[in-house]
Amino acid sequence: MGRPSSLPGILTVMVDGELFEDCPDLAVGYIREPDRIQIRSVNRASDAEPAADAQDEEPGHEHEASAEPAANTVTVREVADAWRRVTGWLQRNASDSYAALRAGASPAAIAALEEDLGIRIPAELSALWLLSAGDDEANGWGCLPGNKALMTLDAVAAAYRLKTEAQADDEARNADRPEDERITVWKATWIPVVALGPADSTTCGGRR
Repeated sequence: MGRPSSLPGILTVMVDGELFEDCPDLAVGYIREPDRIQIRSVNRASDAEPAADAQDEEPGHEHEASAEPAANTVTVREVADAWRRVTGWLQRNASDSYAALRAGASPAAIAALEEDLGIRIPAELSALWLLSAGDDEANGWGCLPGNKALMTLDAVAAAYRLKTEAQADDEARNADRPEDERITVWKATWIPVVALGPADSTTCGGRR
């Protein structure tokens, strides 16, 4: 019923304010999952982002523009299904770890992180963070196998800066090295997601 918004996986439906007393027209942002609908935002329709004018699109790009939101919607559903299986297992077998999971981040928080990192966050990662924005640990244990922890958005930003600065130092040294001896430990497009433990701040797994 809704149309894709500018945020990955978020659909928007317009509500006519005349149906309710003293209510303006509203734009409701939501995630549609197989067994539920989760509302993420409610704004005045006048404040909502206007839809792109089809006349401004370059010839041949119409299909590309419409296909991407549809693909993102499928991705969000797949991530939601997979994460539900993970959290279901935690709830049944590791209730403390399940309780330590943070609530989902807001679209605004993810957009702010994207601006901070200066790169685009993939739709599947945005979908995960909308469901859970990290792991607060349980008795020193992370929620993922091997005691790994789902990083909070603040930890993601801090780790990204740390890795980027370390690579900048290596790049300076690489200028004096033969090409086959140059070292690359981090790329700007890599995003840290999982830490090796709740207290780990130096080593992390990421989304490339």
